[in-house]
Amino acid sequence: MSDFKWCHGPSCHKSHTQDRIRGSKGSKVLRTKKVKTTKWNINNGWQYFCSQGCWNDFFRKYAPQCIAIAPRHEPLETPIEDPVKKTIEYSYGNYTRTEIKERGVDTPAE
Repeated sequence: MSDFKWCHGPSCHKSHTQDRIRGSKGSKVLRTKKVKTTKWNINNGWQYFCSQGCWNDFFRKYAPQCIAIAPRHEPLETPIEDPVKKTIEYSYGNYTRTEIKERGVDTPAE
């Protein structure tokens, strides 16, 4: 299996950068960049895109098709306990923080 994938940005091959120039004299082309699969990007979408610009171009072009795969007709909800407001005092002033805990989920103590 290759450690590289071609960038999925729909306009990647049109970006005017030196690292995209390929071919011999007289028949040069701008080519889509390869993206190396690394430990950093193996489990996320960055393994398919060479830059955030290509990621954004892809999303702008294909978002409606992606959403059509699994449309959401109702909002999602997470049950929570009643929020608790806590005032925290410091030497330079006070602030109020609202603690929100999901119902039925153990959260570590602070």
